[in-house]
Amino acid sequence: MNRRVVVTGLGAVTPLGNSVEETWQGICAGRSGIGTITKFDTTGFKTKIAGELKNFDPLLYLNKKEVRRLDDFIIYAIAAAEMAMADAALTIHSDFTERTGVIIGSAIGGLAILEKTKELLLREGPSKISPFAVPSILANLASGYVSIRFQAKGPINCSVTACSAGTNAIGDAFRVIAHNYADVMITGGVDAAISPLCIGGFNAMRALSVRNDQPQKASRPFDRDRDGFIVGEGCGILILEELSFALKRGARIYGEVAGYGSTSDAFHMAVPPPGHEGAARCMKAALYDAGMNPVDIDYINAHGTATPLNDQYEVEAIKTSFGEHSRNLAVSSTKSMTGHMLGAAGGVEAIIALKALQEGTLPPTINLDHPDPACDLDFVPHQSRKKEIQAVMSNTFGFGGVNAVLIFKKLSG
Repeated sequence: MNRRVVVTGLGAVTPLGNSVEETWQGICAGRSGIGTITKFDTTGFKTKIAGELKNFDPLLYLNKKEVRRLDDFIIYAIAAAEMAMADAALTIHSDFTERTGVIIGSAIGGLAILEKTKELLLREGPSKISPFAVPSILANLASGYVSIRFQAKGPINCSVTACSAGTNAIGDAFRVIAHNYADVMITGGVDAAISPLCIGGFNAMRALSVRNDQPQKASRPFDRDRDGFIVGEGCGILILEELSFALKRGARIYGEVAGYGSTSDAFHMAVPPPGHEGAARCMKAALYDAGMNPVDIDYINAHGTATPLNDQYEVEAIKTSFGEHSRNLAVSSTKSMTGHMLGAAGGVEAIIALKALQEGTLPPTINLDHPDPACDLDFVPHQSRKKEIQAVMSNTFGFGGVNAVLIFKKLSG
């Protein structure tokens, strides 16, 4: 029972802006959202830069007491969900509250609250731990708080699949509607992990850029001089609806969710296999699910983290999946501007792919000054480009060998 699923609302907070429109304008302008870390003292850290939110006011969405109790990742999810619901002009009524669900992915959950609570425990003892600590740490509480806020009483879940969490969440929400378990889903990805443990841990893995003197030049996907990724934070939320449900209420439609693929490398905790065959299988699975051929895809929002192996292997996977058509594809990594938002990446990049579809604008890859000879596709270097497109793909790959791919297309028929 595969029902058609469309996107009717978008909401986002990112290093480029505190709305979808601000973020999209930054993307089209090729503007970097990377800067010096302000959230903690970086003395002794190799990496001192990240993609933080700027001028974000949580009091627009929550009262002071709620802001004090909640981790930022929950606050960001509530804010983006508010925007997406408003954008969809959707109010959940009693007649479909049980047919509305929430799946929001997060790679890390409430890491900042966890770190602060452990410090408080060691400094002042267990009696000082807040009763709100655990509900702010658990990754599924973004979905939980959003469900409560909007009275979404249908299926609820949380993908915790590293950097693929947001994409897996959207794909799973798509299938919930397609298989008739719900009519509406609030879905996407969120993370707020710019913290000592996160930055220090990734530094220990030698995964992060250390180009601290040039923050806006640090994220360099597919560039010969790339030296690692930049941690970003934020949230991207989409409202998915069953097509006839959306049409009946006169909803504005951004595009149709056409296909979803999910595979495992079954190879290594953090390193993709040569040729990234797991990613290639995932792209092929998404195409099969969509009933589409490689030539039907016009643009790919790449995972493109700016780590040496990931970028090269993703290019190889695209060539394997698309053959000769890979030379006609536009491929870009918007992580060059946002940094890598971990579990939020899939949600935000799905939104960017949908905006590209809607606006006929290909997002650029900035900082591509010296393309790696092994990365030889059309990466839309430096500047956005106008082009009418009919179908787009969004790739995300995560630790543990997780691969997730979404395809969106213009609504037709």
